[in-house]
Amino acid sequence: MQIQQYIDHTLLSPTATLNDIRKLCEEADQYHFFSVCVHSSFVSFAAKHLADSDSKVCAVVGFPLGTMSSEAKAFEARKCIEDGANEVDMVIHLGMLKAQQYDYVKKDIEMVKKAVGDHVLKVILETGNLSDQEITIATQLAVQAKADFVKTSTGFGPRGASLDDIALMKAAISDDTKIKASGGIRDLRTAKAYIEAGATRIGTSSGIAIASGGNAKEGLY
Repeated sequence: MQIQQYIDHTLLSPTATLNDIRKLCEEADQYHFFSVCVHSSFVSFAAKHLADSDSKVCAVVGFPLGTMSSEAKAFEARKCIEDGANEVDMVIHLGMLKAQQYDYVKKDIEMVKKAVGDHVLKVILETGNLSDQEITIATQLAVQAKADFVKTSTGFGPRGASLDDIALMKAAISDDTKIKASGGIRDLRTAKAYIEAGATRIGTSSGIAIASGGNAKEGLY
């Protein structure tokens, strides 16, 4: 598989405009990225622009904090699917995880998975806020809740992905669960290192630089 097909071409800045999203979609189509990753308010706009493209639409839900109610997350996820999203990336409730309210965390994920149905659900753990043990537990809860992917970071947390995160997640996933690495991946060498470590998707705003074999400037994602 070519590197482009690992990439969720991402724009999650709070100041992104419709023109910015249009450009993101045009880039995804040009470079044949797997998907664009956008906020839920942009899903229908992106879906229309990619209607004749092989690139899919991925939407973030409960982003970036994950602290809204499960019902709110499920509603947002369902609306994303109705608007044309192929995949949903949700953020877990970190406070509930740290409080060891594991049943809450699992049910939170289950509600969103039910809302998206057969569509792909990725669960963002925000690993920079978690201990190694919490990363393992969060991964296990996502697997139990039938998530399709576990994902490292929002890009808005204290740090992005690390190879140590991937190792912990890989040790805790089932055979059917995949890993998405995101946050701070800005060049081809780094992207390949995460893929070799076990990631099957890369979330990045530096997709063009990665696909071109260059380096990108510093950024949130």
